[in-house]
Amino acid sequence: MDSPFFNNNGPFKFNEILKELDLKLDKKNEDLIITDIKDLQNSQLNEITFFHSKKYSFAAKNTKASFCITTKNLSDELPKNCKPIIVDNVLVSTSIITAKFYPDSINDSFDTTVEEINNTKFNDKVKFGKNVLIGQNVSIGSNCFIGHNTIIEKNVIIGDNCSIGSNTIVRNTLIKNNVKILDNCVIGKHGFGFFPINNQNLRYPHMGIVLIEDNCEIGCGSTIDRGSMSNTIIGKNTYLDNQIHIAHNVRIGENSIIAGQVGIAGSSVIGNNVKIGGQAGISGHLKIGNNVDIAGGSGVIKDIPNNSKVMGYPAKNIRDFLRENK
Repeated sequence: MDSPFFNNNGPFKFNEILKELDLKLDKKNEDLIITDIKDLQNSQLNEITFFHSKKYSFAAKNTKASFCITTKNLSDELPKNCKPIIVDNVLVSTSIITAKFYPDSINDSFDTTVEEINNTKFNDKVKFGKNVLIGQNVSIGSNCFIGHNTIIEKNVIIGDNCSIGSNTIVRNTLIKNNVKILDNCVIGKHGFGFFPINNQNLRYPHMGIVLIEDNCEIGCGSTIDRGSMSNTIIGKNTYLDNQIHIAHNVRIGENSIIAGQVGIAGSSVIGNNVKIGGQAGISGHLKIGNNVDIAGGSGVIKDIPNNSKVMGYPAKNIRDFLRENK
């Protein structure tokens, strides 16, 4: 994934990366150049990636990255073209190197570039309420509406025929056509990614974006975090009810319906035509197949195959759950 909104401070020499991680310098390879940091699936030649769990062995074996931050135990999974950088804590080390490439992706203080919409080029192009603020690097299509007290912060692209409700904040987001975002939403802020170390919390950089595809609706009071090293994606014609939280790197497929107060933890992948009942929770790094129904109040802690109907905690086949709870 090439980051569309955050500046890459690279490239860096190989030994600069080793020095940042307090590792022994490599005189033999000191002139090697590292151009960017990406995840296993998207990294390319001369780029660095990370590999921290056997869950991602398939992606590691097929990565095109030239360098990989990993542990000694996992390094044998990497292809020959990928040079391992052995560390004790992969995620902390990855956070340090990501911050070196993308230092402006760490913190999310309020946007100082905003100005009243009346003073921008959108004054005669957009229908808007009172006290609407617009940041830099913003594009808004035709026939769009923005409600009262809403802030479209820097790095936002909005397509045609979109409606943004009142008291909403959007940044680092790409919104396609015919999208409705209702009141009191926060979209595109950084996710809940940090690592406790030495009695402090090391904040993980978030250089991804939120991508909301055509014909979606985001309900009142919902929060969608931008991706850390990949994007958070809401697929076409997917509807979110009120008070839903979508964490960083989550990908939701097309034509899905998610009821109120659902929480989806980071990096989980939701298929197409999925229905999730109210107050269900989905743990992180899971894969939910296509045409899956998840009953309200369920707790999903493992992958769910296509065409399944599940219920309960831990979520299981709905027939099994009902038989066991007669």
